[in-house]
Amino acid sequence: MLGGLLAACGKPADTPEAATLVVRNATVWTGDPNNPWAEAIASRGEQIVAVGTHADVEPLINESTEVINADGALLVPGFIDTHVHFADGGSSLASVQLRDAQTAEEFTRRIGEFAKTVRPGEWLLDGNWDHENWGGELPTREWIDAVTPDNPVWLFRLDGHMALANSLALKLAGVDADTPDIDGGTIVRDAAGYPTGILKDNAMPLVMAAVPAPGNELMDRQIEAAMQYVAAHGVTTVHDMASWTSLASYRRLQAAGKLKTRVYSVVPLSDWAQLRDEVAKNGRGDDWLRIGGLKGFMDGSLGSHTAAMLEPFTNAPEERGFLINTLDDMRQWVSDADDAGLQIMVHAIGDSAIRDLLDIYLDLTDEKGPRDRRLRIEHSQHIHPDDLPRYAAQDIIASMQPYHAIDDGRWAEKVIGAERSATTYAFRSLLDSDAHLAFGSDWPVAPAEPLLGIYAAVTRQTLDGANPDGWTPAQKITVEEALRAYTSEAAYSSFEEDRKGTLAPGMLADFVLIDKNLTVIPPEEIRSAKVLRTVVGGKTVYQRP
Repeated sequence: MLGGLLAACGKPADTPEAATLVVRNATVWTGDPNNPWAEAIASRGEQIVAVGTHADVEPLINESTEVINADGALLVPGFIDTHVHFADGGSSLASVQLRDAQTAEEFTRRIGEFAKTVRPGEWLLDGNWDHENWGGELPTREWIDAVTPDNPVWLFRLDGHMALANSLALKLAGVDADTPDIDGGTIVRDAAGYPTGILKDNAMPLVMAAVPAPGNELMDRQIEAAMQYVAAHGVTTVHDMASWTSLASYRRLQAAGKLKTRVYSVVPLSDWAQLRDEVAKNGRGDDWLRIGGLKGFMDGSLGSHTAAMLEPFTNAPEERGFLINTLDDMRQWVSDADDAGLQIMVHAIGDSAIRDLLDIYLDLTDEKGPRDRRLRIEHSQHIHPDDLPRYAAQDIIASMQPYHAIDDGRWAEKVIGAERSATTYAFRSLLDSDAHLAFGSDWPVAPAEPLLGIYAAVTRQTLDGANPDGWTPAQKITVEEALRAYTSEAAYSSFEEDRKGTLAPGMLADFVLIDKNLTVIPPEEIRSAKVLRTVVGGKTVYQRP
Protein backbone atom coordinates (compact mmCIF):
# COMPACT_ATOMS: atom_id res chain seq x y z
CA MET A 1 0.00 0.00 0.00
CA LEU A 2 2.86 2.36 0.83
CA GLY A 3 5.19 1.29 -1.97
CA GLY A 4 4.33 4.38 -3.99
CA LEU A 5 5.49 6.79 -1.29
CA LEU A 6 8.41 8.97 -2.27
CA ALA A 7 11.45 8.89 -0.04
CA ALA A 8 12.40 12.20 1.53
CA CYS A 9 15.42 13.90 0.05
CA GLY A 10 18.60 12.58 1.69
CA LYS A 11 16.90 9.53 3.25
CA PRO A 12 17.33 5.91 2.20
CA ALA A 13 14.93 4.90 -0.57
CA ASP A 14 13.07 2.52 1.75
CA THR A 15 12.39 5.21 4.37
CA PRO A 16 9.11 6.98 3.60
CA GLU A 17 8.65 10.65 4.37
CA ALA A 18 6.84 11.17 7.66
CA ALA A 19 3.14 11.93 7.82
CA THR A 20 1.96 15.16 9.39
CA LEU A 21 -1.18 13.49 10.80
CA VAL A 22 -1.98 9.89 11.70
CA VAL A 23 -5.26 8.58 13.10
CA ARG A 24 -5.11 5.03 14.40
CA ASN A 25 -7.30 2.69 16.40
CA ALA A 26 -10.26 3.84 14.31
CA THR A 27 -13.09 2.03 12.55
CA VAL A 28 -12.46 3.51 9.12
CA TRP A 29 -15.23 3.38 6.51
CA THR A 30 -13.35 4.45 3.41
CA GLY A 31 -16.19 4.60 0.89
CA ASP A 32 -13.82 2.78 -1.46
CA PRO A 33 -15.51 -0.46 -2.61
CA ASN A 34 -12.11 -2.06 -3.22
CA ASN A 35 -10.92 -1.34 0.32
CA PRO A 36 -14.05 -0.60 2.39
CA TRP A 37 -12.67 -0.91 5.93
CA ALA A 38 -9.42 0.00 7.65
CA GLU A 39 -8.09 0.88 11.09
CA ALA A 40 -5.72 3.77 10.45
CA ILE A 41 -5.15 6.71 8.12
CA ALA A 42 -2.18 9.00 7.48
CA SER A 43 -1.90 12.33 5.70
CA ARG A 44 0.90 14.63 4.69
CA GLY A 45 -0.15 18.22 4.25
CA GLU A 46 -3.57 18.24 2.59
CA GLN A 47 -3.29 14.77 1.06
CA ILE A 48 -3.88 11.25 2.31
CA VAL A 49 -0.79 9.06 1.99
CA ALA A 50 -1.95 5.81 3.58
CA VAL A 51 -5.13 3.99 4.59
CA GLY A 52 -4.85 0.55 6.12
CA THR A 53 -3.58 -1.19 9.23
CA HIS A 54 -1.55 0.17 12.13
CA ALA A 55 1.49 -1.51 10.56
CA ASP A 56 0.91 0.44 7.36
CA VAL A 57 1.05 3.85 9.06
CA GLU A 58 3.69 3.11 11.72
CA PRO A 59 6.67 3.81 9.40
CA LEU A 60 5.20 7.26 8.67
CA ILE A 61 5.31 8.46 12.29
CA ASN A 62 8.14 10.54 13.69
CA GLU A 63 8.48 13.10 16.46
CA SER A 64 6.74 15.80 14.39
CA THR A 65 3.69 13.69 13.44
CA GLU A 66 0.41 14.49 15.13
CA VAL A 67 -1.00 11.12 16.23
CA ILE A 68 -4.66 10.77 17.20
CA ASN A 69 -5.94 7.69 19.03
CA ALA A 70 -9.53 7.34 17.82
CA ASP A 71 -10.48 4.85 20.56
CA GLY A 72 -12.48 2.80 18.07
CA ALA A 73 -14.58 5.75 16.79
CA LEU A 74 -15.99 5.64 13.28
CA LEU A 75 -13.94 7.59 10.73
CA VAL A 76 -15.62 8.46 7.41
CA PRO A 77 -14.86 10.78 4.48
CA GLY A 78 -15.76 14.40 5.11
CA PHE A 79 -19.43 15.06 4.48
CA ILE A 80 -20.30 17.08 1.39
CA ASP A 81 -23.51 19.09 1.63
CA THR A 82 -24.63 19.51 -1.98
CA HIS A 83 -27.23 22.21 -1.39
CA VAL A 84 -26.93 25.07 1.09
CA HIS A 85 -27.58 28.81 1.21
CA PHE A 86 -24.50 29.51 3.25
CA ALA A 87 -24.60 33.23 4.05
CA ASP A 88 -28.34 32.97 4.77
CA GLY A 89 -27.57 30.12 7.12
CA GLY A 90 -24.90 32.15 8.88
CA SER A 91 -27.33 35.05 9.21
CA SER A 92 -30.05 32.79 10.60
CA LEU A 93 -27.81 31.70 13.48
CA ALA A 94 -28.20 35.19 14.97
CA SER A 95 -31.83 35.88 14.04
CA VAL A 96 -35.14 35.23 15.78
CA GLN A 97 -35.65 31.46 15.99
CA LEU A 98 -39.13 30.45 14.82
CA ARG A 99 -38.70 26.95 13.37
CA ASP A 100 -40.12 25.24 16.44
CA ALA A 101 -42.73 27.84 17.39
CA GLN A 102 -45.76 25.62 18.02
CA THR A 103 -48.59 28.17 18.26
CA ALA A 104 -49.51 31.50 16.72
CA GLU A 105 -49.14 33.08 20.15
CA GLU A 106 -45.62 31.72 20.58
CA PHE A 107 -44.74 32.92 17.08
CA THR A 108 -45.83 36.46 17.93
CA ARG A 109 -44.23 36.41 21.39
CA ARG A 110 -40.80 35.34 20.07
CA ILE A 111 -40.82 38.06 17.43
CA GLY A 112 -41.78 40.70 19.99
CA GLU A 113 -39.09 39.60 22.44
CA PHE A 114 -36.43 39.59 19.72
CA ALA A 115 -37.51 43.05 18.51
CA LYS A 116 -36.66 44.42 21.96
CA THR A 117 -33.02 43.34 21.50
CA VAL A 118 -32.34 45.29 18.29
CA ARG A 119 -32.07 48.97 17.44
CA PRO A 120 -35.13 50.89 16.17
CA GLY A 121 -35.20 50.78 12.39
CA GLU A 122 -33.18 47.55 12.17
CA TRP A 123 -34.79 44.88 10.01
CA LEU A 124 -35.88 41.56 11.52
CA LEU A 125 -34.93 38.88 8.99
CA ASP A 126 -34.78 35.11 8.44
CA GLY A 127 -36.91 33.38 11.13
CA ASN A 128 -37.69 30.12 9.28
CA TRP A 129 -41.22 29.67 10.63
CA ASP A 130 -43.51 26.75 9.85
CA HIS A 131 -47.24 27.42 9.91
CA GLU A 132 -47.95 23.67 9.87
CA ASN A 133 -46.85 23.64 13.52
CA TRP A 134 -50.09 25.40 14.48
CA GLY A 135 -52.43 23.76 12.00
CA GLY A 136 -51.65 25.48 8.70
CA GLU A 137 -53.05 28.99 9.15
CA LEU A 138 -50.80 31.55 7.46
CA PRO A 139 -49.61 34.39 9.70
CA THR A 140 -50.46 37.99 8.80
CA ARG A 141 -48.97 41.41 9.46
CA GLU A 142 -51.69 41.95 12.07
CA TRP A 143 -50.16 39.18 14.19
CA ILE A 144 -46.93 41.12 14.59
CA ASP A 145 -47.54 44.83 13.96
CA ALA A 146 -48.19 45.65 17.61
CA VAL A 147 -44.95 43.99 18.81
CA THR A 148 -42.76 45.47 16.04
CA PRO A 149 -43.82 49.13 15.76
CA ASP A 150 -40.27 50.43 15.21
CA ASN A 151 -38.73 47.64 13.12
CA PRO A 152 -39.51 46.45 9.61
CA VAL A 153 -40.03 42.69 9.55
CA TRP A 154 -39.33 40.24 6.70
CA LEU A 155 -39.38 36.67 7.99
CA PHE A 156 -39.14 33.61 5.76
CA ARG A 157 -41.08 30.40 5.96
CA LEU A 158 -38.53 27.64 6.43
CA ASP A 159 -38.71 26.58 2.76
CA GLY A 160 -37.75 30.06 1.58
CA HIS A 161 -40.68 30.28 -0.86
CA MET A 162 -42.84 32.68 1.09
CA ALA A 163 -42.25 35.29 3.75
CA LEU A 164 -44.15 37.55 6.14
CA ALA A 165 -43.77 41.34 6.17
CA ASN A 166 -45.21 43.62 8.81
CA SER A 167 -46.98 46.84 7.86
CA LEU A 168 -43.82 48.93 8.24
CA ALA A 169 -41.92 46.69 5.84
CA LEU A 170 -44.77 46.82 3.31
CA LYS A 171 -44.80 50.61 3.57
CA LEU A 172 -41.03 50.88 3.05
CA ALA A 173 -41.32 48.55 0.04
CA GLY A 174 -44.26 50.43 -1.44
CA VAL A 175 -46.49 47.34 -1.46
CA ASP A 176 -50.17 48.12 -1.00
CA ALA A 177 -53.62 47.35 -2.40
CA ASP A 178 -52.69 48.94 -5.73
CA THR A 179 -49.61 46.78 -6.25
CA PRO A 180 -50.30 44.54 -9.27
CA ASP A 181 -50.06 40.76 -9.08
CA ILE A 182 -46.82 39.13 -10.19
CA ASP A 183 -46.40 36.24 -12.65
CA GLY A 184 -44.85 33.23 -10.93
CA GLY A 185 -45.64 34.62 -7.49
CA THR A 186 -48.49 35.55 -5.14
CA ILE A 187 -49.34 38.56 -3.01
CA VAL A 188 -51.78 37.12 -0.50
CA ARG A 189 -54.57 39.65 0.07
CA ASP A 190 -57.37 40.11 2.58
CA ALA A 191 -61.04 40.47 1.64
CA ALA A 192 -60.52 44.18 0.91
CA GLY A 193 -57.63 43.44 -1.43
CA TYR A 194 -54.88 44.71 0.89
CA PRO A 195 -51.74 42.56 1.29
CA THR A 196 -51.84 40.37 4.40
CA GLY A 197 -48.05 40.48 4.59
CA ILE A 198 -47.48 37.07 2.98
CA LEU A 199 -45.69 37.13 -0.37
CA LYS A 200 -44.73 34.02 -2.33
CA ASP A 201 -41.91 33.29 -4.79
CA ASN A 202 -41.65 35.92 -7.57
CA ALA A 203 -43.62 38.42 -5.47
CA MET A 204 -41.02 38.29 -2.69
CA PRO A 205 -38.48 40.61 -4.40
CA LEU A 206 -41.00 43.44 -3.98
CA VAL A 207 -40.08 43.54 -0.29
CA MET A 208 -36.57 42.13 -0.57
CA ALA A 209 -35.60 45.15 -2.66
CA ALA A 210 -36.16 47.34 0.39
CA VAL A 211 -33.95 45.25 2.69
CA PRO A 212 -30.47 46.79 3.02
CA ALA A 213 -27.74 44.59 1.57
CA PRO A 214 -25.18 43.40 4.14
CA GLY A 215 -21.81 45.11 3.92
CA ASN A 216 -18.64 43.14 3.25
CA GLU A 217 -17.74 42.88 6.93
CA LEU A 218 -21.15 41.53 7.91
CA MET A 219 -21.21 39.13 4.97
CA ASP A 220 -17.82 37.73 5.92
CA ARG A 221 -18.92 37.30 9.55
CA GLN A 222 -22.01 35.42 8.44
CA ILE A 223 -19.95 33.01 6.35
CA GLU A 224 -17.41 32.53 9.13
CA ALA A 225 -20.26 31.67 11.50
CA ALA A 226 -21.62 29.25 8.90
CA MET A 227 -18.23 27.55 8.59
CA GLN A 228 -18.02 27.07 12.35
CA TYR A 229 -21.50 25.56 12.42
CA VAL A 230 -21.00 23.06 9.58
CA ALA A 231 -17.56 22.04 10.86
CA ALA A 232 -19.19 21.02 14.14
CA HIS A 233 -21.41 18.66 12.15
CA GLY A 234 -18.73 17.04 10.00
CA VAL A 235 -19.30 19.01 6.80
CA THR A 236 -16.06 19.65 4.92
CA THR A 237 -17.47 20.85 1.57
CA VAL A 238 -20.61 22.78 0.66
CA HIS A 239 -22.28 23.52 -2.66
CA ASP A 240 -23.57 27.04 -2.04
CA MET A 241 -26.65 28.01 -4.06
CA ALA A 242 -26.07 31.71 -3.71
CA SER A 243 -24.83 34.79 -5.52
CA TRP A 244 -21.88 36.80 -6.75
CA THR A 245 -21.87 38.59 -3.38
CA SER A 246 -21.17 35.29 -1.62
CA LEU A 247 -18.43 34.45 -4.11
CA ALA A 248 -16.74 37.78 -3.43
CA SER A 249 -16.84 37.01 0.31
CA TYR A 250 -15.29 33.58 -0.21
CA ARG A 251 -12.49 35.17 -2.20
CA ARG A 252 -11.80 37.68 0.57
CA LEU A 253 -11.75 34.95 3.19
CA GLN A 254 -9.53 32.73 1.07
CA ALA A 255 -7.06 35.56 0.51
CA ALA A 256 -6.96 36.08 4.27
CA GLY A 257 -6.41 32.36 4.91
CA LYS A 258 -9.74 32.05 6.71
CA LEU A 259 -11.56 29.45 4.61
CA LYS A 260 -11.96 26.23 6.57
CA THR A 261 -14.84 24.79 4.53
CA ARG A 262 -14.34 23.89 0.86
CA VAL A 263 -16.88 25.70 -1.31
CA TYR A 264 -18.44 25.14 -4.73
CA SER A 265 -19.92 28.61 -5.25
CA VAL A 266 -22.96 28.43 -7.53
CA VAL A 267 -24.57 31.52 -9.12
CA PRO A 268 -27.96 32.10 -10.80
CA LEU A 269 -28.65 30.30 -14.07
CA SER A 270 -29.71 33.51 -15.79
CA ASP A 271 -26.16 34.82 -15.18
CA TRP A 272 -24.62 32.13 -17.38
CA ALA A 273 -22.84 34.65 -19.64
CA GLN A 274 -21.22 36.43 -16.69
CA LEU A 275 -20.05 33.09 -15.27
CA ARG A 276 -18.74 31.99 -18.67
CA ASP A 277 -16.62 35.15 -18.83
CA GLU A 278 -15.48 34.75 -15.22
CA VAL A 279 -14.29 31.20 -15.87
CA ALA A 280 -12.52 32.27 -19.03
CA LYS A 281 -10.73 35.05 -17.14
CA ASN A 282 -9.90 33.39 -13.82
CA GLY A 283 -10.47 29.65 -14.24
CA ARG A 284 -12.63 27.39 -12.12
CA GLY A 285 -10.71 27.72 -8.88
CA ASP A 286 -8.92 25.22 -6.70
CA ASP A 287 -9.58 22.59 -4.03
CA TRP A 288 -10.85 25.25 -1.60
CA LEU A 289 -13.02 27.46 -3.80
CA ARG A 290 -14.53 26.41 -7.11
CA ILE A 291 -16.92 27.96 -9.60
CA GLY A 292 -18.63 26.71 -12.76
CA GLY A 293 -22.10 25.84 -11.49
CA LEU A 294 -25.42 27.53 -12.20
CA LYS A 295 -28.67 27.26 -10.21
CA GLY A 296 -32.11 27.83 -11.71
CA PHE A 297 -35.73 27.49 -10.58
CA MET A 298 -38.66 25.67 -12.13
CA ASP A 299 -41.21 26.07 -9.31
CA GLY A 300 -41.68 26.80 -5.63
CA SER A 301 -42.38 24.46 -2.71
CA LEU A 302 -45.07 22.09 -1.49
CA GLY A 303 -45.52 23.83 1.86
CA SER A 304 -46.21 27.14 0.11
CA HIS A 305 -48.55 25.54 -2.46
CA THR A 306 -46.22 26.85 -5.17
CA ALA A 307 -44.78 23.53 -6.34
CA ALA A 308 -45.98 22.85 -9.90
CA MET A 309 -48.12 19.69 -9.79
CA LEU A 310 -49.73 17.65 -12.55
CA GLU A 311 -52.94 17.38 -10.50
CA PRO A 312 -54.46 19.83 -7.99
CA PHE A 313 -53.49 19.82 -4.34
CA THR A 314 -55.65 17.50 -2.27
CA ASN A 315 -56.42 20.21 0.28
CA ALA A 316 -56.77 23.01 -2.29
CA PRO A 317 -58.52 21.57 -5.37
CA GLU A 318 -58.47 24.93 -7.15
CA GLU A 319 -54.64 25.11 -7.04
CA ARG A 320 -51.82 23.10 -8.59
CA GLY A 321 -48.91 25.50 -8.08
CA PHE A 322 -47.05 27.27 -10.86
CA LEU A 323 -43.77 27.70 -12.70
CA ILE A 324 -41.53 30.53 -11.52
CA ASN A 325 -39.86 30.91 -14.93
CA THR A 326 -41.32 30.24 -18.36
CA LEU A 327 -40.37 27.05 -20.15
CA ASP A 328 -39.00 29.11 -23.03
CA ASP A 329 -36.67 31.00 -20.70
CA MET A 330 -35.53 27.79 -19.03
CA ARG A 331 -34.80 26.10 -22.34
CA GLN A 332 -32.78 29.07 -23.56
CA TRP A 333 -30.77 29.44 -20.35
CA VAL A 334 -30.04 25.72 -20.19
CA SER A 335 -28.97 25.64 -23.83
CA ASP A 336 -26.74 28.70 -23.52
CA ALA A 337 -25.17 27.52 -20.26
CA ASP A 338 -24.45 24.13 -21.80
CA ASP A 339 -22.80 25.76 -24.80
CA ALA A 340 -20.56 27.58 -22.31
CA GLY A 341 -19.54 24.26 -20.70
CA LEU A 342 -21.06 25.11 -17.31
CA GLN A 343 -22.77 22.72 -14.91
CA ILE A 344 -26.54 23.14 -14.63
CA MET A 345 -28.53 22.59 -11.44
CA VAL A 346 -32.24 23.38 -11.43
CA HIS A 347 -34.71 23.39 -8.54
CA ALA A 348 -37.79 21.27 -9.31
CA ILE A 349 -40.12 20.01 -6.58
CA GLY A 350 -43.57 19.29 -8.06
CA ASP A 351 -44.12 16.35 -10.41
CA SER A 352 -45.10 18.67 -13.25
CA ALA A 353 -41.97 20.81 -12.82
CA ILE A 354 -39.78 17.70 -12.66
CA ARG A 355 -41.32 16.29 -15.84
CA ASP A 356 -40.87 19.57 -17.67
CA LEU A 357 -37.24 19.78 -16.59
CA LEU A 358 -36.53 16.18 -17.59
CA ASP A 359 -37.96 17.05 -21.00
CA ILE A 360 -35.73 20.12 -21.26
CA TYR A 361 -32.66 18.06 -20.35
CA LEU A 362 -33.66 15.32 -22.81
CA ASP A 363 -34.05 17.81 -25.64
CA LEU A 364 -30.67 19.30 -24.75
CA THR A 365 -28.81 16.02 -25.02
CA ASP A 366 -30.74 14.95 -28.13
CA GLU A 367 -29.87 18.21 -29.85
CA LYS A 368 -26.24 18.55 -28.78
CA GLY A 369 -25.16 14.98 -28.29
CA PRO A 370 -23.70 13.13 -25.33
CA ARG A 371 -21.00 14.49 -23.03
CA ASP A 372 -20.26 14.39 -19.31
CA ARG A 373 -22.64 17.17 -18.21
CA ARG A 374 -23.72 15.88 -14.79
CA LEU A 375 -27.04 17.69 -15.01
CA ARG A 376 -28.71 17.98 -11.62
CA ILE A 377 -32.30 18.29 -10.44
CA GLU A 378 -32.27 19.98 -7.04
CA HIS A 379 -34.78 18.57 -4.53
CA SER A 380 -36.53 16.07 -6.88
CA GLN A 381 -39.15 15.71 -4.19
CA HIS A 382 -42.43 14.64 -5.75
CA ILE A 383 -41.64 12.50 -8.78
CA HIS A 384 -44.39 10.93 -10.86
CA PRO A 385 -43.86 7.13 -10.96
CA ASP A 386 -43.56 7.22 -14.76
CA ASP A 387 -40.61 9.61 -14.47
CA LEU A 388 -38.54 7.71 -11.90
CA PRO A 389 -36.65 5.61 -14.52
CA ARG A 390 -35.78 8.73 -16.49
CA TYR A 391 -33.14 9.88 -13.99
CA ALA A 392 -30.90 6.90 -14.68
CA ALA A 393 -31.84 6.67 -18.37
CA GLN A 394 -30.94 10.33 -18.91
CA ASP A 395 -27.97 10.23 -16.48
CA ILE A 396 -29.51 12.93 -14.25
CA ILE A 397 -28.26 13.45 -10.69
CA ALA A 398 -30.98 13.61 -8.03
CA SER A 399 -29.68 16.21 -5.56
CA MET A 400 -31.93 15.67 -2.55
CA GLN A 401 -32.27 16.62 1.12
CA PRO A 402 -33.39 13.69 3.29
CA TYR A 403 -34.29 15.75 6.36
CA HIS A 404 -37.16 17.26 4.34
CA ALA A 405 -38.79 13.81 4.25
CA ILE A 406 -39.17 13.57 8.03
CA ASP A 407 -40.16 17.22 8.26
CA ASP A 408 -42.65 17.46 5.37
CA GLY A 409 -43.89 13.94 6.11
CA ARG A 410 -45.85 15.37 9.05
CA TRP A 411 -48.30 17.07 6.70
CA ALA A 412 -47.54 16.21 3.05
CA GLU A 413 -50.29 13.61 2.66
CA LYS A 414 -52.99 16.18 3.40
CA VAL A 415 -51.53 18.28 0.55
CA ILE A 416 -50.95 15.61 -2.12
CA GLY A 417 -52.67 12.47 -0.81
CA ALA A 418 -51.34 8.98 -0.13
CA GLU A 419 -50.88 7.88 -3.74
CA ARG A 420 -48.58 10.71 -4.73
CA SER A 421 -46.76 10.42 -1.41
CA ALA A 422 -45.56 6.93 -2.35
CA THR A 423 -42.95 8.40 -4.68
CA THR A 424 -42.15 11.44 -2.56
CA TYR A 425 -38.48 11.60 -1.54
CA ALA A 426 -38.07 8.36 -3.48
CA PHE A 427 -34.54 7.47 -2.38
CA ARG A 428 -35.02 3.69 -2.70
CA SER A 429 -36.68 3.84 -6.09
CA LEU A 430 -33.98 6.11 -7.49
CA LEU A 431 -31.13 3.92 -6.24
CA ASP A 432 -32.83 0.75 -7.47
CA SER A 433 -33.03 2.31 -10.92
CA ASP A 434 -29.25 3.02 -10.79
CA ALA A 435 -29.66 6.79 -10.62
CA HIS A 436 -27.04 8.99 -8.98
CA LEU A 437 -28.27 10.21 -5.58
CA ALA A 438 -26.45 13.07 -3.82
CA PHE A 439 -27.50 14.41 -0.43
CA GLY A 440 -27.52 17.86 1.14
CA SER A 441 -29.56 19.91 3.59
CA ASP A 442 -30.95 23.08 1.96
CA TRP A 443 -29.73 24.91 5.09
CA PRO A 444 -31.15 27.10 6.60
CA VAL A 445 -34.38 25.48 5.37
CA ALA A 446 -33.22 22.37 7.26
CA PRO A 447 -30.27 21.76 9.60
CA ALA A 448 -26.91 21.26 7.88
CA GLU A 449 -26.32 18.13 9.95
CA PRO A 450 -25.57 15.03 7.87
CA LEU A 451 -26.07 12.68 10.81
CA LEU A 452 -29.70 13.84 10.98
CA GLY A 453 -29.93 13.44 7.21
CA ILE A 454 -28.66 9.88 7.40
CA TYR A 455 -31.11 9.15 10.21
CA ALA A 456 -33.92 10.56 8.07
CA ALA A 457 -33.00 8.54 4.98
CA VAL A 458 -32.65 5.30 6.94
CA THR A 459 -35.67 5.54 9.27
CA ARG A 460 -38.04 8.06 7.63
CA GLN A 461 -39.50 8.60 11.11
CA THR A 462 -41.27 11.96 10.99
CA LEU A 463 -40.44 14.68 13.50
CA ASP A 464 -43.85 14.41 15.16
CA GLY A 465 -43.32 10.75 16.07
CA ALA A 466 -46.43 9.74 14.14
CA ASN A 467 -44.63 7.29 11.84
CA PRO A 468 -42.49 4.95 13.98
CA ASP A 469 -42.05 2.53 11.07
CA GLY A 470 -41.26 5.35 8.69
CA TRP A 471 -43.30 7.55 6.39
CA THR A 472 -43.53 5.72 3.02
CA PRO A 473 -41.14 3.11 4.47
CA ALA A 474 -40.60 1.46 1.08
CA GLN A 475 -38.32 4.40 0.27
CA LYS A 476 -35.87 3.75 3.13
CA ILE A 477 -32.22 3.16 2.25
CA THR A 478 -29.28 1.68 4.16
CA VAL A 479 -26.72 3.55 6.24
CA GLU A 480 -23.94 2.88 3.73
CA GLU A 481 -26.11 4.08 0.85
CA ALA A 482 -26.81 7.30 2.77
CA LEU A 483 -23.11 7.69 3.58
CA ARG A 484 -22.25 7.38 -0.11
CA ALA A 485 -24.86 10.02 -0.96
CA TYR A 486 -23.10 12.42 1.41
CA THR A 487 -19.57 11.50 0.27
CA SER A 488 -18.61 9.79 -3.01
CA GLU A 489 -21.87 10.52 -4.84
CA ALA A 490 -21.83 14.11 -3.58
CA ALA A 491 -18.27 14.46 -4.90
CA TYR A 492 -19.37 13.00 -8.23
CA SER A 493 -22.13 15.61 -8.43
CA SER A 494 -19.48 18.35 -8.71
CA PHE A 495 -16.89 16.49 -10.83
CA GLU A 496 -14.62 16.00 -7.78
CA GLU A 497 -14.70 12.25 -7.22
CA ASP A 498 -10.96 12.07 -8.00
CA ARG A 499 -10.17 14.41 -5.06
CA LYS A 500 -12.72 13.79 -2.33
CA GLY A 501 -15.59 11.59 -1.19
CA THR A 502 -13.49 8.48 -0.47
CA LEU A 503 -10.45 7.78 1.69
CA ALA A 504 -7.48 6.53 -0.32
CA PRO A 505 -3.88 7.62 -0.96
CA GLY A 506 -3.84 10.71 -3.15
CA MET A 507 -7.24 11.98 -2.02
CA LEU A 508 -7.73 15.12 0.05
CA ALA A 509 -7.37 14.57 3.79
CA ASP A 510 -10.97 15.50 4.64
CA PHE A 511 -12.56 13.20 7.20
CA VAL A 512 -14.81 13.02 10.24
CA LEU A 513 -14.65 11.06 13.49
CA ILE A 514 -18.04 9.99 14.92
CA ASP A 515 -18.60 8.51 18.37
CA LYS A 516 -20.82 5.64 17.19
CA ASN A 517 -20.47 3.17 14.34
CA LEU A 518 -23.52 4.15 12.29
CA THR A 519 -23.42 0.89 10.34
CA VAL A 520 -24.06 -1.36 13.36
CA ILE A 521 -26.12 0.63 15.89
CA PRO A 522 -29.94 0.55 15.76
CA PRO A 523 -31.05 3.11 13.14
CA GLU A 524 -33.01 5.09 15.73
CA GLU A 525 -29.73 5.84 17.56
CA ILE A 526 -28.13 7.58 14.58
CA ARG A 527 -29.72 10.90 15.53
CA SER A 528 -27.90 10.83 18.89
CA ALA A 529 -24.46 10.18 17.36
CA LYS A 530 -21.94 13.00 17.78
CA VAL A 531 -19.16 14.36 15.62
CA LEU A 532 -15.93 14.17 17.63
CA ARG A 533 -13.53 15.76 15.15
CA THR A 534 -13.66 17.28 11.68
CA VAL A 535 -10.47 17.42 9.60
CA VAL A 536 -10.15 19.45 6.39
CA GLY A 537 -6.93 19.28 4.40
CA GLY A 538 -5.19 17.42 7.19
CA LYS A 539 -6.01 20.07 9.80
CA THR A 540 -8.55 19.83 12.60
CA VAL A 541 -11.24 22.49 12.15
CA TYR A 542 -13.53 21.19 14.88
CA GLN A 543 -12.97 19.08 17.99
CA ARG A 544 -15.78 18.23 20.35
CA PRO A 545 -15.05 19.54 23.86
